[in-house]
Amino acid sequence: MRRNEHRADQVLRAGIVAPALLLVGGLAFEGTTAAIFFILAVVMFFTGVVGFCPLYRVLRISTCPRDAA
Repeated sequence: MRRNEHRADQVLRAGIVAPALLLVGGLAFEGTTAAIFFILAVVMFFTGVVGFCPLYRVLRISTCPRDAA
């Protein structure tokens, strides 16, 4: 797995988006919708920590600088 996320993208995913999804999913929804928000939060956190997004790979997107890839 080659990195395809820039450091800013990683921080945004793991530090802001994932906690926000957990918060919204836990406070605003229940049942299946809350579970979907939880799964999305886990995916965003994991991809942010690892620096690789499978969807970016499929779409041939990379926010990672060329010299760090």
